[in-house]
Amino acid sequence: MDLDLRKLRYFATVAERLHFGRAADELHIAQPALSRQIRALEHDLGAALFTRDRHGVALTDAGRQLLADAGPLLASAHAVRRRVAVAARGSQRLVVGFRAGIPVIPAARAFEVQHPDVVVDVQRMEWDDQAPMLLDGRVDVGYVRLPIDETGLRLTPLYTEPLMVVVPAGHRLAGKEEVSEADLAGEPLIWHADASTQPTTRPLLDSGLHVRGVEEKLEHVAAGRGISFVGRSETVFYSRPDISYVPVPDLAPDQVFFAMAASRTSPLVDDFFTAAQATAEITAECGNYEMWQLQSDAVSNSATMGR
Repeated sequence: MDLDLRKLRYFATVAERLHFGRAADELHIAQPALSRQIRALEHDLGAALFTRDRHGVALTDAGRQLLADAGPLLASAHAVRRRVAVAARGSQRLVVGFRAGIPVIPAARAFEVQHPDVVVDVQRMEWDDQAPMLLDGRVDVGYVRLPIDETGLRLTPLYTEPLMVVVPAGHRLAGKEEVSEADLAGEPLIWHADASTQPTTRPLLDSGLHVRGVEEKLEHVAAGRGISFVGRSETVFYSRPDISYVPVPDLAPDQVFFAMAASRTSPLVDDFFTAAQATAEITAECGNYEMWQLQSDAVSNSATMGR
């Protein structure tokens, strides 16, 4: 029997809330109807998904497995609806997501030579929405950095770029031509909330700050609360007078990946991937203001057209 996406969405809402009443309110259906749908799904799958007792609602092992698999499935269905809506308008459009500082324009120009009738839009992504935007179809493909939840995605390495340490403007290391890992000893590190490892082999102090995005990280650095690390291209995107970027040659370089939903098949996506590979070397070297400005203008134009 085919898996019913509506029942799966109901299940995911209950699994996230672990409360049938609150899930029913969120789904705008009556609680008894929701309970019937969950029982029907359990019957379809031949497995109990929840345990219910006086202590509340909990996922079974089968329920935890289904929840892990449900996200990419529901996101993929949402992406299909998005693409059908675009096709119904009679237009061909490819949305390319990118992390801050990564130039998309070289690949877009190479792709447009082959597909002059396809509009290429660009959309900036943050650390914590890279995977969701790829899975639910807000972007068709993306230039991403680790860490990223790879569930339901296909990642291919494109190129690497040097890592830079970012310090306050008045820091003892500010303005140096380069520093070593040893020079960073004793410095408090500002972490990304989803990062699990430090980029250095020498442990740094924990500043206690776990931030969501690059701007938030740089604000803490500028305030003197710690140091952090960025890829070289990000230093062009985020140029400001109260911080200083310094190369650290003995750090492993930052890896940039080309990403798409694992279930996605499209000749246009394949051709853009080919263009991305062909221009990877150019992209790795062109983290300059001119390229950033072109991309920023493209993002602004896309936002204007979308309103």
